[in-house]
Amino acid sequence: MSEASRFLHEYGDLSRLPLFTQPTKQMTGPSAGGSAPAVASLATPAAAPPVASPEVDWLVVAELRARASEQLSQAVASDRSRLDREAQQELGRSIVLDLVESTMAEDVDKGRGTWSPARQQATAQAVFDSLFRLGRLQPLVDNDDIENIVIVGHDNVLLELVDGTLVEGSPVADSDQELIDFLVFLASRSEVNARSFSEAQPRLHLRLDGGSRLAAAAWVTPRPSVVIRRHRLMQVTLDDLVARQMMTPVVASFLRAAVRARRSIVVAGAQGAGKTTLVRALCAEIDALEAIGTFETEYELHLHELGRHKIVHAWEARPGSGERGADGRQAGEFTLDEALVDSFRFNLSRQIVGEVRGKEIWAMIKAMESGTGSISTTHAADAVAAVRKLVTCAMEAGPHVTQGLATSKLAATVDVIVQLSMDTTTVSGGAQRTRRVAEVIALTPGEKEVGYATTHVFRADASGAAQPAVLPDEYRALVQHGFDLAGYLAAQPHPTHANGVAS
Repeated sequence: MSEASRFLHEYGDLSRLPLFTQPTKQMTGPSAGGSAPAVASLATPAAAPPVASPEVDWLVVAELRARASEQLSQAVASDRSRLDREAQQELGRSIVLDLVESTMAEDVDKGRGTWSPARQQATAQAVFDSLFRLGRLQPLVDNDDIENIVIVGHDNVLLELVDGTLVEGSPVADSDQELIDFLVFLASRSEVNARSFSEAQPRLHLRLDGGSRLAAAAWVTPRPSVVIRRHRLMQVTLDDLVARQMMTPVVASFLRAAVRARRSIVVAGAQGAGKTTLVRALCAEIDALEAIGTFETEYELHLHELGRHKIVHAWEARPGSGERGADGRQAGEFTLDEALVDSFRFNLSRQIVGEVRGKEIWAMIKAMESGTGSISTTHAADAVAAVRKLVTCAMEAGPHVTQGLATSKLAATVDVIVQLSMDTTTVSGGAQRTRRVAEVIALTPGEKEVGYATTHVFRADASGAAQPAVLPDEYRALVQHGFDLAGYLAAQPHPTHANGVAS
């Protein structure tokens, strides 16, 4: 009888043991077997962040994880049937409990006393989390009151709660080196899309189980730096964002109509401003029967898991590894540009390119040139600056891309840029962040000297909220797609319309 079979026979239903309780799913859909989670209310006070259990000795956890990993590797290597991930976890649970039991017995033999039930459970859970999940980070990722986790060194942890409040968290390792070692282990563990993290590859971008995104850097920073973005608002609509005061109903009606009219949209803003959340809300306006393709360096939109649309083909780029070949590429590399080329055989109605930080811009341009009404995101300080940023990204492709070519391509393909703002204010006990739509501009080809023209359809008022400004004539037709033109005109400070103002 195998180790796993023996354990199952002896203990029966694993779900009855605390260690075997499955974590709450972060999102649902056809693959998750449940209905979509409700959008959390900001009116609910954020709970205090979890604190590390005093029952856990992390040196013991590190030792037991290493021993469990070795035993598990040997068991998997000797099993000709090649255990799948679920079977490995079942076997891993049995190994962890056996190791905890033997360690307790050793402590009793050495006169160190017995372990409390709380310490047994906390230690077993910590070892299992370190082996299969996120170790000391797991309680933070499981806490629905935490939206973002920022780490600058093992003992410098900042947590952003769902209401925007920033609070300090407990250390996530006993040393910076331990944190780095765990990140290396975490990066190499993925069965689907393993990543390298080393002195030769000092940056890491990783999609975590449950949909969170991890970005890390080490060796090129004074201390290891990690940011985990928890995608809390998955099933979200423009109406939900209106309710959260992220935009006015008139702004929402304009954006809804732009999506339905297949206008190509770029969402810009600072890091953490809510760009991905807004893109999900925009995609919610796409008809459920339209075939969608998403193209991302790491899955963040998760449209293929939300269940809102019947057909979603999701592509994820893959970094290469090892030495570069004659073509300058590493083995196994798969780019967004290649994914986009492949996608033209999939009869897609929409092509959604995720975040644009550099050369991904050409995948975005190709998608928008196809006239599908694409949506992308980028980082920028304001909406007009986003145009200049995208031009710079396009020119990174090589010297053959001139500023004129990049500008003309963008002016011909991008229709609307939505700028998000994020304000941080100091409040008692920490800081609080407010996110909102600040600007919406229409982009059109312009004179040769400039290459493009911009019109502020919505401009930030004194409070920072987007209010109607100037409406180009061609956008009046959006009324047939649900645009509240009457509400727009009524809210204009000086009602007028124009074809655009050269930038």
